Amino acid sequence: MENVLLFIVGVVIVAVGVLLSIVLHEAGHFIPAKLFKVRVGQFMVGFGKTLWSRKYKGTEFGIKVLPLGGYISMAGMYPPIKPGGKAREASTGFFQTLVQDARQASGDTILPGEDDRTFYRLPIWKRIVVMLGGPIMNLIIGIVLYTIVLVGFGIPAVTQTVSAVPQCVQPATNTSSVCAPSDPASPAAAAGFKPGDTIKSIDGASITSWAQVTSIIQKSYGKTLSIVVLRSGHTETLTTTPVSNTEYVLDSKGNKVIGANGKPETRQIGFIGINATETLVPQSIGGVLPQVWSNTTTVGNIILNLPERMVGVWNAAFSSGTRDPNGPVGVIGVGRIAGQIATQKESLALRFETLLALLASLNIALFVFNLIPLMPLDGGHIVGALWEGIRRFFAKVFRRKDPGPVDTAKVVPLTFAVVIVLGAMSLLLMYADIVNPITLN
Repeated sequence: MENVLLFIVGVVIVAVGVLLSIVLHEAGHFIPAKLFKVRVGQFMVGFGKTLWSRKYKGTEFGIKVLPLGGYISMAGMYPPIKPGGKAREASTGFFQTLVQDARQASGDTILPGEDDRTFYRLPIWKRIVVMLGGPIMNLIIGIVLYTIVLVGFGIPAVTQTVSAVPQCVQPATNTSSVCAPSDPASPAAAAGFKPGDTIKSIDGASITSWAQVTSIIQKSYGKTLSIVVLRSGHTETLTTTPVSNTEYVLDSKGNKVIGANGKPETRQIGFIGINATETLVPQSIGGVLPQVWSNTTTVGNIILNLPERMVGVWNAAFSSGTRDPNGPVGVIGVGRIAGQIATQKESLALRFETLLALLASLNIALFVFNLIPLMPLDGGHIVGALWEGIRRFFAKVFRRKDPGPVDTAKVVPLTFAVVIVLGAMSLLLMYADIVNPITLN
């Protein structure tokens, strides 16, 4: 029952964090838009039917039934047809209807006498500032959270102190954590190791890190070792002989290496049965931006290889494919991971720190994802503004007539297609997160 409650608490913490991130993302658009005198009709969190709303200073603030994002509605997102042109009924096809409807909907947001309060009339640099405001807000949130995680809490580091002494030898491939009568006793338990023992030397070699401990033990199968430990302020010498045990082969990121047969690779190592104590070591402020950059490039790599990644998700969902632990994950998967973090047998500080790190990485992902140069994402609007600036620049250089604003309504059919693709990807990720979820190691 306790684990269930902790799981729910973890999910709620991350859900609230994501909701606040959405609100602040939209605030990143809203604040500069209001400063530039653009009329903002709506500030909504979620999509679909409105559950609650209130109007304040000309803007309707509200919450909708599907909390999967948010938006603000600015007057005149799309420019009208050219002055003197005749609005036509788009009866020639579906896509033309989309363009016409987009222009009409944009025009309906412009109140009589307020044409100067429209988004499309803003100078190009102001439009870019408005559209960059949301992603930049996510970047700031990510930096702040990583600062709290790295500088305030620190990163987990293993010490030379023993945290637990398993009573039996179990291979990594064993799914049970309970010792069976047939499981042999662990050499460490037989030698008298106790939680709290700090390893000082092995066979006369001074020990300064846990990595030394594991390296020596793994290479000493069948060899008797003399280990000096510090216990309650006094040193004691314990004698033990490592036995052979099976463990998974891990890559540089700590993930299981999958062999040609599609199964995780294993190896035989020396084993005595002691676990290390972890402690949080605060880092310098200089480590924050490198961590943010590393997270940014990781997300960017996932996006650049998204088709291939989604094929992997499809195979994992509908066949015997293995789910990539570093691949894309949906909202259900994020919630599941948050719940697993909350139920880990770690200190409360470490679990809370890990939840903050998860929220930080999600905000960095939102920052990168929203800069994709496709509408309706923020990057698409930024590209539209930049293209308008390029056209006007060359018109000025060659002394041609100002071409006017770029008719971004023309790309509404592409926007429609992008929305369908993103929706399909979200549904696939949700299904994969249910039938073949990513779990914590």
